[in-house]
Amino acid sequence: MTSVYPPSIKPSPQRLLILCLLALFIAAPFAVYPVFLMKGLCFALFAAAFNLLLGYVGLLSFGHAMFFGFSAYITTHAAKEWGWTPETAILLGVLTAGVMGVVTGWLAIRRSGIYFAMVTLAFSQMMFFVALQAPFTHGEDGIQGVPRGHLFGLFDLGDNVVMYYFVLAVFTGSLMLIHRIVTSPFGQVLKAIRDNEPRAISLGYEVERYKLLAFTLSAALSGLAGSLKALVFQLVSLTDVHWHMSGEVVLMPLLGGVGTVFGPAMGAFMIVAIQDYFSEAGSWVTIIQGVIFVVCVLLFRNGVLGVLAPALKKRGIMV
Repeated sequence: MTSVYPPSIKPSPQRLLILCLLALFIAAPFAVYPVFLMKGLCFALFAAAFNLLLGYVGLLSFGHAMFFGFSAYITTHAAKEWGWTPETAILLGVLTAGVMGVVTGWLAIRRSGIYFAMVTLAFSQMMFFVALQAPFTHGEDGIQGVPRGHLFGLFDLGDNVVMYYFVLAVFTGSLMLIHRIVTSPFGQVLKAIRDNEPRAISLGYEVERYKLLAFTLSAALSGLAGSLKALVFQLVSLTDVHWHMSGEVVLMPLLGGVGTVFGPAMGAFMIVAIQDYFSEAGSWVTIIQGVIFVVCVLLFRNGVLGVLAPALKKRGIMV
């Protein structure tokens, strides 16, 4: 039977899957608590931003919490103390994270492997103590009661459903941007650096410049995730800049699939769901999360989506 679609616009399996997932997320707030969904989307964006560095450049950072947390601090301070609109407050937070990424990355990319990870961890710990002592962060009390405001002066983000669709739109746009980055010539160079850095250097690429740009993009997107989370919960605290947050975001791509576009988001939702489901278990949540992580690593060496990736690619679905 002849297809009703011209070859140029025939929907691919990947497009159909994306449209189905998007439709599912659009309808989700009417069946699932919106704040839970927003938390999942914020951490999914954080994990995808981190994966841009780990999965496509091969650089393991232990300091991404400083971008996530400090952007949240700047956004909440601008919204609460200065009365800025949510979009401008978020933009300021993202710019702050981007500048921090340039400074940290410029120093960190001069090292590789465990030394790179330790440099990022050292910077993160320094920023944690800044957050602990700085007057505008309010120390251990954090910043609470942050107004969500009106987006572009039109949409009241105080409504959880409206806020959810805003977060979903930002997440979707950010994931599209990441997909565009990793499939572009720039992304191919990043993969070449990950696979064989000496060869990339021998081909004439300025490896450090590519690494710094990838690090900065990852930092800025991590800041965007932190700013969104701060507005969703209307507060920010020291836990957002603690090294535990840096460790948690490492687990998400590992669970979902490092080096895939959608894997980190899957891993983020898995961890958020585990934390929410076992919330009454208290300190046992960490143990339960650790056991699940060990089991997943043993059964899915490349992450859940990483294991499924070869089969999906045969069907024309790129993950």
